Amino acid sequence: MESLLIKGGVPLHGEVTIGGAKNAVLPILAATLLTAEPCVIRRVPNLSDVKFMVQILTWLGAQARSEGDTVCVHAKKIKGAGDYDLIRKMRGSICIMGPLLGRLKKATVSLPGGCIIGARPINLHLKGFQALGARVTIEGGYVHASAKRLIGSALFLGGRAGSTVLGTANVMMAATLAEGITVIESAACEPEVVDLANFLNAMGARITGAGGPTITITGVKELHGAEHEVIPDRIEAATYAIAAAATNGEITLRGARADQMHAVLDKLTDAGARIERNGASITIRRKGRLKPVDITTLPYAGFPTDVQAQMLALMTVTPGISIITERIFESRFMHVSELARLGADIEIEGPSAIVKGGKPLSGAPVMASDLRASAALVIAGLAARGTTQVNRVYHIDRGYENIDGKLRQLGARIERIEES
Repeated sequence: MESLLIKGGVPLHGEVTIGGAKNAVLPILAATLLTAEPCVIRRVPNLSDVKFMVQILTWLGAQARSEGDTVCVHAKKIKGAGDYDLIRKMRGSICIMGPLLGRLKKATVSLPGGCIIGARPINLHLKGFQALGARVTIEGGYVHASAKRLIGSALFLGGRAGSTVLGTANVMMAATLAEGITVIESAACEPEVVDLANFLNAMGARITGAGGPTITITGVKELHGAEHEVIPDRIEAATYAIAAAATNGEITLRGARADQMHAVLDKLTDAGARIERNGASITIRRKGRLKPVDITTLPYAGFPTDVQAQMLALMTVTPGISIITERIFESRFMHVSELARLGADIEIEGPSAIVKGGKPLSGAPVMASDLRASAALVIAGLAARGTTQVNRVYHIDRGYENIDGKLRQLGARIERIEES
């Protein structure tokens, strides 16, 4: 396995180009299964999760090829079953179920298994499929869904922690080929859901209301091929913005969309960063001493749970007391014990992390537990004195394309090594 070796204490300066959104491209690739015609997806990031999804499409019978950041998929003939050995590698692959059910009226997909950051049940996905008239059973670790025909329905997808992004995407994809009108209440409002709806509409679907809590889908008989460019990754952009503040540097994010990052940019401003918006670019720099902030993660347009770990890392080098409250996942503070190895002073009380910041961090070997925890440890290592080794770097490769190369372009002293 590989590690990232970081010699910290260097302010980051320069420009970085933001790639396509991981959380948008996975369901968009799955949506290509809804048509027998070719689809072309552009601005596809080179991530391990994307590679897994392309493998799944191929296993299902689709022809898929990559050329640079473009993926061409032709799902002329497909089968309706997803193998465990592929699905288990990535929870997001459950989003193939909606397209398979919509097009074939049957789907057998392995349950994706547990997740280290907390419970991520698919009960709302299945509830949505049942509302469309599918018969759903679970047997031998597989979900089986089938229907002679899918019928549009009004359904509610709110859950314990709010709306479900993948659940909304899954049901929306299945409903595009259902008879009649489907109305999803308490739908996820994330930009990634809007991006998927835009792609589906380009394929001939009739979807309105995406981006709000009520999405209406009028079913059509068939969908056709389409071309689409994926939105920029707001989580990647937020990670580099926080790294700029943590290292007292200045970074310009090329291709980032400020309109999809209001909550993060607002908290960075409160923390003492200066934000400049210039067309399709955002520049972040410190404007003085960092200030502590309190944050609660919420569904969009609230502060994203996928940026909680990175912001917590920033607060460890910020003088004063900050409180970070996690309302989406119950076990998403796995990075706290590793940050403590760098000298961070953090206490966990219920769903909140109390950060007593401002003490200098010093480099140490640390272990990444998940994708965003990896990003937090990298940020802390960049800000720390001495050398930090982030182990299990395969986590970060799931969601950050060439992160070590991009950071080197910004002046970071970082290299990828084989773990001893």
